[in-house]
Amino acid sequence: MRARRLRASLRGWGGVAAMAVVCALVAVFALCVPLSGPTTVEDQAVAQSARIKAETADEDCEAPEKQTLSPSSADGDTIQAIKNRTGEKRKLIVGVDQNSYRWGYRDPNSGETAELEGFDIDLVHRIAEDILGDRDAVQFKAIPTDQRIPAIKDGRVDMVVRTMTINCARIADVAFSAPYFKTGQQVLAPKSSPIKGYGDTLAGKRVCTAAGSTAYSTLEADKKDGKLPASTDISKTVPNQLDCLVRLQLGEADAVVTDGALAASQAAQDPTLQLKGDAFTAEYYGVSMKKDADDLVRRVNQILVDYRKDTATGWQASYDKWLSATLGRDAEKSEPPAPQYLRTT
Repeated sequence: MRARRLRASLRGWGGVAAMAVVCALVAVFALCVPLSGPTTVEDQAVAQSARIKAETADEDCEAPEKQTLSPSSADGDTIQAIKNRTGEKRKLIVGVDQNSYRWGYRDPNSGETAELEGFDIDLVHRIAEDILGDRDAVQFKAIPTDQRIPAIKDGRVDMVVRTMTINCARIADVAFSAPYFKTGQQVLAPKSSPIKGYGDTLAGKRVCTAAGSTAYSTLEADKKDGKLPASTDISKTVPNQLDCLVRLQLGEADAVVTDGALAASQAAQDPTLQLKGDAFTAEYYGVSMKKDADDLVRRVNQILVDYRKDTATGWQASYDKWLSATLGRDAEKSEPPAPQYLRTT
C-alpha cells in the first residue's frame, strides 16, 4: 500500500521526482531551497524560541489580527527608500514560498522561465504595482518557513507574503498587515489511514510540522495540556512545510498538521491523501514587515482595502483562479472579516 501511495504521489508535481524538476529549473534563479534543512538541534532551538515567545507574549494580545495600523496611501521613509532604489535594484524585495501549490510555487510545466504563481504571488504583484507603478518590479526571495521572521529582522526582504499566520508571539518581532485570508489548522493523512482528525486517533502516530510554525506551537501546547495523546510523536519538524508532504509520501510520517488551506492544495497534488476532520483553530494570514515600518504597514493595509473591493482583478478573482478548485467556489469561509485597526492616527 505504501509503495502504491508513493508511486501515485510521484505522478503529481508535488512528488519527489517533480520537486527535483522544480529545483533544477529554479537553480537558474538561485532560489531553490533544498529539502535538507537545519539539524535537529537547530529545529529544537527554533521551536523552543517560539514556545518561549508564546508564553511571554502580552497577556492583552487576545486578537492579534487586530494589532495593525489604519490604512494610508502616504509615502513615508520606508516607502521612499524603496522608491529611491535605482536601475535593476528598483524593486520590492519580498520573501515568498516557491513550493506551496496554488499559493506560491513554480509550475514545472510552465516553460523554461517557471515563473512564480499563486494566490500570494498575485497579492505581491498588486503591492508592487501600487508602490512602484509596475506589477513586475519585484525581487522574489524564496525563504523556508522557519526563516520568515529572521529575513525581515535582518533586512533581507521588505516584507514576507508567505501564508504567514498572525499570532501574538510573532507580533513581538514583526509588524503585520490586516488579515488577507482566514484558515485553521487541520490534519492531512493518507485516505487509508485510521486517523480521523485532530485528537485521540493521533495516539502513537508520527506527526510532521514545520519548525517555527503555528502548527508546531499548537501541538506542543496541546500535548503539554493533555489535549493531545502523550504518545503522539511531534518531533518530526522540518524547515519547509512542503517537506512534511514528502515525508508523508515516503512513509516517514503518519500525518501532517498545517493550515487547512495549504493542506487542501497538497491533497489536490496527491490523490492518495485527504483532510481528516475539521479545522481545530481559527487563524489569519497577514503580510509581515519590520516593526518600525509604519508607513509600509499602512500602505499595505490601504492596498488590501482596495484589493478586496476590486471584483475584476482583486481578491475574489485571485481566489477563483487559484483556490476555488480545492477550497470550494464559496469564498466566504476564507475571506477575513472587515479589518479592525489598533490605531486610527
